[in-house]
Amino acid sequence: MIRGVLAALGVSAGVYGGWLLYDRGWDNFVAAATWLVAGVVLHDGVLAPLVLLVCLAATRWLPQVARGPAAAGLVVLGSVTLLAVPVLGRFGARPDNTTLLDRNYALGWVLLAVLTAVGVVVATYVGARSARRGSRGPGTGG
Repeated sequence: MIRGVLAALGVSAGVYGGWLLYDRGWDNFVAAATWLVAGVVLHDGVLAPLVLLVCLAATRWLPQVARGPAAAGLVVLGSVTLLAVPVLGRFGARPDNTTLLDRNYALGWVLLAVLTAVGVVVATYVGARSARRGSRGPGTGG
């Protein structure tokens, strides 16, 4: 029952969004379709193969305990970077409207990259500690 209601709400929201897009004119529809197709192409043609290649290379030099956190960090950073390309490139900024792109998005991306790297290091450290603890075996008193 709940699934059906949620599905109906989702379909209704999609139809309403499609109607709004249609109402804005053909140019906006083409622009939205181009954006959606470009997102799929960038993900499937650039991000996914790049992540797979880097993860494959990382398995050669990263210890086993660091592989999962590093892959997760790479997926997070790669996805956010692709989504942030328009603001990082300041596409759409206009000198007559200073409220558009009014933040230092590059600094925000660098902060996210640092936080992601810290998260990877912490997850690797926690994983290594729990692996060491688990390798002692049961009943060893430690």
